Amino acid sequence: MNHLIKYRHLVLGVDTKVPISSNEYIHSINFDNAATTPPIKPVLDAINNYSPWYASIHRGTSFKSNLSSSLYDHSREIVLDFVGGDLNDDTVIFVKNATEAINKLSYRLKQCTDKKIILTSYMEHHSNDLPWRDKYIVKYIDILENGLLDIIDLRRQLEHHKNKVALIAITGASNVTGFINDIYDIAHLAHQYGAKILVDGSQLVPHMPIAMKQKNPLKNIDFLVFSGHKMYAPFGVGALIGPKSFFDVGSSEIVGGGTVKVVTPNKVLWETTPLKDEAGTPNIMGIIALTASIRTLNRINLQRIFEHEIYLTNYTLIQMKKLQDIILYGAKNINENRVGIISFNITNMHHSIVAKALAHEFGISVRNGCFCAQPYVQKLLKIPSDIIQKSLNNPNISHPGLVRISFGFYNTLEEVDCLIAALKNIVNHKTTLIKKYG
Repeated sequence: MNHLIKYRHLVLGVDTKVPISSNEYIHSINFDNAATTPPIKPVLDAINNYSPWYASIHRGTSFKSNLSSSLYDHSREIVLDFVGGDLNDDTVIFVKNATEAINKLSYRLKQCTDKKIILTSYMEHHSNDLPWRDKYIVKYIDILENGLLDIIDLRRQLEHHKNKVALIAITGASNVTGFINDIYDIAHLAHQYGAKILVDGSQLVPHMPIAMKQKNPLKNIDFLVFSGHKMYAPFGVGALIGPKSFFDVGSSEIVGGGTVKVVTPNKVLWETTPLKDEAGTPNIMGIIALTASIRTLNRINLQRIFEHEIYLTNYTLIQMKKLQDIILYGAKNINENRVGIISFNITNMHHSIVAKALAHEFGISVRNGCFCAQPYVQKLLKIPSDIIQKSLNNPNISHPGLVRISFGFYNTLEEVDCLIAALKNIVNHKTTLIKKYG
């Protein structure tokens, strides 16, 4: 099922050769798309085509400045359309990445509610955990044995903390197991208990269709964040999407040029939403890149992308389960509700050695470690508390972790076959590779 192969040429670097330990150069294979994706040609073309017209945004009267401002303003409509937002009710605030977006929301929410409790989960990326800790009482939704979110525990906590929960901050899809959370049902629960919902869409938005507005308003997504660098536009831009009425209240945690209408030595009259939340010169190049990426993903079709990446995931799982000494985490069976992510280990091999062997022996890029989701990985690995304490006492020691495979729309079955052959080789030459890379 390589029906997206015709789009592979759009991705830069797919034919790049890299050196391996034998001093040969071989074609690189990238299975680290969950960390960051390579740029695509339409993105670079859009930047190159726009570059001669580059000028200041909302700060000039020249043709180039007016053109740049128009492109910048129109980009919000493109983003809202992409995620099924409402142009009349919602706004898009451009930031550096999803991390900055969540931090911004964590500051702003404090100005808008007296509720003190944030519900997040043990499966979150650190970026959807740490920003809440110093401002709110954070409660964690538990996970099941296989790593899925425990919906029963979510209901229990909402009932227990009735009318005290300001926000449920939840990942759309885990960057460790690929599990997709039922964000619309979670939104329904949140709204029934008077809370709002934030979805970290970093692993969801580039891989499958999403609609912030649903037929049942109780299932609407209040806030959504995502990053361009995970959707083939690695030029330092992200988005925070939410109701205009929410961001109309309060002021930004970062202020300066472009955020005000009038300033005197004693008074400030802030700009309207979203400008008052975008201090400084906007990253128009990043936004040009993001909109080009959105247009390309729409042209390829997100549903087809999702189906292709899940096919690769299921095929890989079937092949990996045939290999000895492979330990799979999270979903071990095909057709699970997930995005294209697989985490695993090899018996009696440190995750870092496996990743080094794949890179230096076979030119295959994966990620190893805890993927900025240490509490989740600790639970998946069932790491004893005394081992966790040793890491706290000495954070420089080697940590337990996993090896992660993550797919993009351009990956192929042939590349997966190369990965399976490489893993089989690593298992068969375990002792030698441990000595070499340990």
